[in-house]
Amino acid sequence: MIRYILPLVATVCITACGSKKQEEKKAEAPADETTVSVTEAQIKNAGIAVGKPEKRDMATTLTLNGTIDVPPQNMISVSFPLGGYLKSTSLLPGMHVNKGQVLAVLEDMQFIQLQQDYLTAKAKLVVAEAEHSRQQELNSSKASSDKVFQQARAEMETQRILVKALQQKLSLLGIDTEKLTESNLSKSVNIYSPINGFVSKVNVNMGKYTSPTDVLFELVNPEDIHLNLTVFEKDVALLSEGQKIMAYTNNKPKEKHEAEIILISRSLDNNRAAEVHCHFEEYDKTLLPGMFMNAEVSVKNSNALAVPEEAVVRWQNEYYVFEAKGNNIFSMVKIKPGAISNGWQEIEGDNINTSSSLVLKNAYALLMKMKNTAEE
Repeated sequence: MIRYILPLVATVCITACGSKKQEEKKAEAPADETTVSVTEAQIKNAGIAVGKPEKRDMATTLTLNGTIDVPPQNMISVSFPLGGYLKSTSLLPGMHVNKGQVLAVLEDMQFIQLQQDYLTAKAKLVVAEAEHSRQQELNSSKASSDKVFQQARAEMETQRILVKALQQKLSLLGIDTEKLTESNLSKSVNIYSPINGFVSKVNVNMGKYTSPTDVLFELVNPEDIHLNLTVFEKDVALLSEGQKIMAYTNNKPKEKHEAEIILISRSLDNNRAAEVHCHFEEYDKTLLPGMFMNAEVSVKNSNALAVPEEAVVRWQNEYYVFEAKGNNIFSMVKIKPGAISNGWQEIEGDNINTSSSLVLKNAYALLMKMKNTAEE
């Protein structure tokens, strides 16, 4: 009898063990490629935690790029109202100049002619004023006619106008008419710098004849340089005038330059982008017009649905979270990631809301479990 019982017991044990292994294997097998089933022990060992996503004010950093620009009022094209030959200049592009500094010296015969005309007109004005006074006295005693007196007054006024006009012409040339006499006539005139800044272009050379339409030099006043940033259409609404930004160059990314947004363009270019003009808080001489710069600005997305960063997994260049389906079964749901702030990740996905049960901690453990099970 015993010999019949022992094989029967062995058969029952083998069958029971086989059934248990099949159940465990069945419990671990996913229902599909996006679902994974785990045991309580595996959840505990992996430190997996389930919770609800939250609505949070997500602060993020928006990275922009652009170039250093100079406002039109800070860019000066230096010309001269009369033509002349360039006698001397020592300017080179990049040189610093002060307001009132001599940039160049021009010479021409017409400069002498203007000074001569002024001094001649001035001398004639003295005679005309004396004649007017004499005729006024004669006319008051009826010793001369009114017509003669009126002619004398007209001649005086004509000379005054001529002197004033020539005086204005000479002032445009930088010649001080108060100090001009017949003993200091000059064929040369100086060109003075109208601003403090630096030379960006030199368009003349020694001996060249320049006309009034020629731009001799281009000067830049860098004390009011702007940072012109490019922001795409989707991010324009995140910016506002008065926001602070931190700008830096590619060569010195750790050296930050604080600036403030002063103007946001109200139109978009062909690339669906707008221009954002920023003013530097402090002028730095190392920042030159045309230089490329990056900028970072903190922006906020209000009431965004967010989960801890470790709740989001990446697989094959897509982003997912795991939704708890009950009975230790989890389903991988595709989401669109957003801003990251203080360890929280903004997410957006179909049927994902504040009532969804998601894996908030160690989601990558589930991803590894699911992929290993699929390979088996």
